[in-house]
Amino acid sequence: MLIGGLQKTTLLDYPDKVAATVFTIGCNFRCSFCHNPDIVKGIAKVIATDEILNFLKKRRKLLDAVCITGGEPTIQSGLISFLKKLKNLGYLVKLDTNGTNPELLQKLIDKKLVDYVAMDIKAPWRKYAKVTCRKLDLSAIKKSVIILKKGKVDYEFRSTILPALHSPEDIESMARQIKGADRYYLQQFQVSDKLVSDDFVIERPYTKKQLNEIVQPLKEWFRVCRVR
Repeated sequence: MLIGGLQKTTLLDYPDKVAATVFTIGCNFRCSFCHNPDIVKGIAKVIATDEILNFLKKRRKLLDAVCITGGEPTIQSGLISFLKKLKNLGYLVKLDTNGTNPELLQKLIDKKLVDYVAMDIKAPWRKYAKVTCRKLDLSAIKKSVIILKKGKVDYEFRSTILPALHSPEDIESMARQIKGADRYYLQQFQVSDKLVSDDFVIERPYTKKQLNEIVQPLKEWFRVCRVR
């Protein structure tokens, strides 16, 4: 299990819980607008797994949950073992994923090693390769959508939105791809000078008002659908 970062406390990453967030190293996507270039490219300094676990043992009375993000956690060969250790410590576990490993996702759900899953919807299917800068097996991602929509675990879908890649029509297409899901969140792109691609041209992001106007007609497709 390659870990490259630890946020010791967060009130945002796990809904209604006090959590810590663990960042795994490496990703099978290369989204140009990603804010974690060192993590994604595998050049972040590795933090020993035992160091993370020792910290979490000491914080059991203060933390409710641990969020596993990246990078892409499902490419980690030691993920199952690590999650078992977190569950043995009594933590709720949230997994962030891009949905490219549906078999592992199903296994984690069946083994009750995850309590909440957040899956990114990067683009309309036709634009996925362009946005992720990778040739993809879309059938795997679609399978992960189906797995989560069965409702065997709490979940959300989410999309980071920026005008350079997502038109209002694209956003409608993305929502239609997961129509009927429990929760769908549109996330404003936060301008940063540290992205995966040095060549990515940062345009002015959508305003919250613009995104709220775009999301309004989509709300009927989900129990919860909003901008955050």
